[in-house]
Amino acid sequence: MFKAALCIGVVFSLITAVAPSAADAQTRNNRTTLTFSQPIEVPGRSLPAGTYVFELADSLSDRHIVQISNADGSELITTILAINNYRLTATDKTVVTFNEVARGAPEAIRAWFYPGNNYGQEFVYPKGRAEELAVLVHMPVPALTVEPTSVEVLRTAPLVAVTPERREAPLAQVIQTTPMPESQQARQLPRTASSLPLIMLLAFCSIITGLGMIAYRRPALAPTRS
Repeated sequence: MFKAALCIGVVFSLITAVAPSAADAQTRNNRTTLTFSQPIEVPGRSLPAGTYVFELADSLSDRHIVQISNADGSELITTILAINNYRLTATDKTVVTFNEVARGAPEAIRAWFYPGNNYGQEFVYPKGRAEELAVLVHMPVPALTVEPTSVEVLRTAPLVAVTPERREAPLAQVIQTTPMPESQQARQLPRTASSLPLIMLLAFCSIITGLGMIAYRRPALAPTRS
């Protein structure tokens, strides 16, 4: 009935030649051109399939203002709020993750990661919609508790996390917005070495042990009389 939860995929970025100074500015505001082949949902509205420019307009201590414009950046479509989304390993490509949604509904963007960054932008949804998404994905979703009527409201409005039980919780308690302690990171790092050599060694030892036991238990042959 539902699409796969947190469907993670790399989306295409349109790359253009820029002067070094413009490239520096693009890195600072994470300006990225993204093309979506299907409709998408962002906090407060749905967008048809097409090409859009995502960029950081403001970065505060605990939140970020993200602007979404049309393909050439000439028309501002919407301004939304985001918080840090931390990942262990950065990639060299733009990554967009999606929340699970009902069949036939537009993909709801969960987070947007700029190439090379460990921190991404996790979108903050209005509380009512955040509750619906939290139930679908079975994990907390950041939420605005007031109507986002202006950029100033986005900068100052209280933020919470909505749990799958439709309860409010402090963001820091349920959403990873800062690097994990090194001990916890070590537990979550992917295993890179194969366990196949160890398995083969154990199997070989088992075979040798089995053959030895068979030889030990075999009764000795009676001597022949001439």
